[in-house]
Amino acid sequence: MLYCRNFFVANLRLILIAVAAVLTASCQPSGPAPEPQRARHDISLTEDGNIIEARVPNSATLESLLRRHDLPAPFTTAMIDAVRAVFNPRDLRANQSYRLTRSLDGLFREFRYQIDADRFLRVVMRGATADAAAPAFDVEVVPLPKEFELDAVVAEISKEHSSLVGSFEAEGENILLPLQLAEIFGGEIDFNSDLQRGDRIEVLFDRAIRHGEFVGYGDVRAAVITNSGKRISAIRFDGDDGKPQWYDEHGRSLKRQFLKSPLPFDPRVTSGFSYHRKHPVLGYTRAHLGVDFGAPTGTPVKAVATGVVEVAGWSGEAGRMVRIRHAGGYETAYLHLSSFGPGIRPGVRVDQGQLIGRVGASGTVTAAHLDYRIIKNGQYVNPIAEHSKMPPGEPLGADVLAAFETVRDARFGELQQRVSAAPVATPTSGGRN
Repeated sequence: MLYCRNFFVANLRLILIAVAAVLTASCQPSGPAPEPQRARHDISLTEDGNIIEARVPNSATLESLLRRHDLPAPFTTAMIDAVRAVFNPRDLRANQSYRLTRSLDGLFREFRYQIDADRFLRVVMRGATADAAAPAFDVEVVPLPKEFELDAVVAEISKEHSSLVGSFEAEGENILLPLQLAEIFGGEIDFNSDLQRGDRIEVLFDRAIRHGEFVGYGDVRAAVITNSGKRISAIRFDGDDGKPQWYDEHGRSLKRQFLKSPLPFDPRVTSGFSYHRKHPVLGYTRAHLGVDFGAPTGTPVKAVATGVVEVAGWSGEAGRMVRIRHAGGYETAYLHLSSFGPGIRPGVRVDQGQLIGRVGASGTVTAAHLDYRIIKNGQYVNPIAEHSKMPPGEPLGADVLAAFETVRDARFGELQQRVSAAPVATPTSGGRN
């Protein structure tokens, strides 16, 4: 009897174990085995909060942006104070993306704001809650990782695309690449007036990529501009001081004493240097001792050479004017400005290419433009003619010339290989004649 009872109990246990196994198997989902417990925990961390992703509205401040998400005023104030250590809240820009993360019970966790294509602001709570008397934050500006791919492009000045920007936009590039070229060749070419139909620009450069998408440009490695049949080349190379500079194919610096223009390359010459010009406002003939560049109000005006500011203020018919003294007996004057650059005042030293003001219509004028003048040894001279007399840049030393030639040959070889392999564009009616 005891044996039968033990036998029955043993079989019952086996039956229960088998049933449990069947029920467990039937409850499992089909497909791969479940992830380990730790992986499920990592995933749940991204799901136990409320994430808001949006863009900064027009006229928003950092304070108004945070308050619109119902963050308490004392908390917002403390957060903005912490942000100021690494980022100026006044630099918040409309239409930039941001993300706010809160816990399920509404407590602040993290704020991210994309400053530009390369950086974002990150603010995280440091062991406190939103209702704490003195919340603490970890704040940092985080660089966005990106990769660089070597690329090349060819652009051509045509009837339809007569500017440097337009020629590159026709090839699918944006304004930032021709802006770099304008800086590189600023001592050799006046992009306001020197470009001619049929001119050709070849560029070897780094294209910035993030997650497979274009996000900007890196360095220009080499470039060649054929301007009115004249070949002008540029190769990036570390100079005698170890800093990267630009040199022509013979190793001579492209940096001249003067830039060929104080403006970006979109404006146009509206009036040249003349001793006999009828004044458009006063109506009588008198000398015009400079070159007028037509440009919209607010266009940046750059110092064409390093020097010391002698005048920065109102000057009668000239309106707001800046005059700079340079080496070699030169002075330059910039008339009819709408405003002065930051810190521009008499006695201040400025660098070549530094912002000194913006185009305007102050003084006796009919429309916004820049009147640009050069004084040499006390006499006004024609700026365009004087630029053509400027000596070339300094050559590289003999001790680094061989290394330069090696870099030059490699860059030009890569440029020509990529240009030759590029698809041939369909000619337009405005192409080379």
